[in-house]
Amino acid sequence: MSTTITKYATRAGAVAGIGAAGLLALSGAASAAGHAGTVHTHGSPLTARASASTSARSTGSYANGAKVTISCQTNGSKVTGIYGTSTLWDKVGKGYVSDTYVKTGSDGRVAPQCGKTPAPPTSTKGCSTKGLNDPHSCGAAVAWAKAHLGRSSSDYAHRCDHVVALAYGFGASGSQSANSHWAAIPGKYKHSGDTTVPAGGLAFFHSSSFGHVMISLGGGKFASNDIHGNGTYTTTTIAEIKSKWGEHYVGWAQPWFQANH
Repeated sequence: MSTTITKYATRAGAVAGIGAAGLLALSGAASAAGHAGTVHTHGSPLTARASASTSARSTGSYANGAKVTISCQTNGSKVTGIYGTSTLWDKVGKGYVSDTYVKTGSDGRVAPQCGKTPAPPTSTKGCSTKGLNDPHSCGAAVAWAKAHLGRSSSDYAHRCDHVVALAYGFGASGSQSANSHWAAIPGKYKHSGDTTVPAGGLAFFHSSSFGHVMISLGGGKFASNDIHGNGTYTTTTIAEIKSKWGEHYVGWAQPWFQANH
């Protein structure tokens, strides 16, 4: 096999047996009811299975390059494919394909758990990008944060302001630190001392060095880098940041970034 490709921004599902003769060619057209993806193999068809297992019966196949719609995802057999090794499988049509061979534009899950009623979208009421020209909306930024929870990357280590910028679609925040970011935000976008942070809002902490910033997931939960290990991206709270790092909470702000101001 060729060199494994990172899943970041090139999401894929692993193959569950490919190239079997006589497989039914399935349409790859995507519909609105699901997440769009593209099958990527080394050229052979990607076999779809009746369940998330390499030993399950075939339900057909998808050609390399076929457009597919992922209705839900589940865990099953571990498979090594173009985009690494994973137990995640995608429900496509009436069958399942391993996630390491399906490009979806994300390293994380992109569809609800199979067999479960999708949770209602997180309310971002109170968060607004109006007039800020952010590439992502508050809702899209929260979705990015949730999809990246549990990930560990050197790109995240000691770069909190960079991580929240990624959530909002920027390559860089434009600020040197969380401290300088907070200082630059116009007062009309700040809510000093307020700990009731809407999903998508940016919570800031001050310290004598660089400070800290993280994105709210709503309900008092936040997505933050480093708090549970350098470079890791996990869920935390304002109280944990204060007690573990001893930083002073200064308030939250709308997603204003120096990168576009």
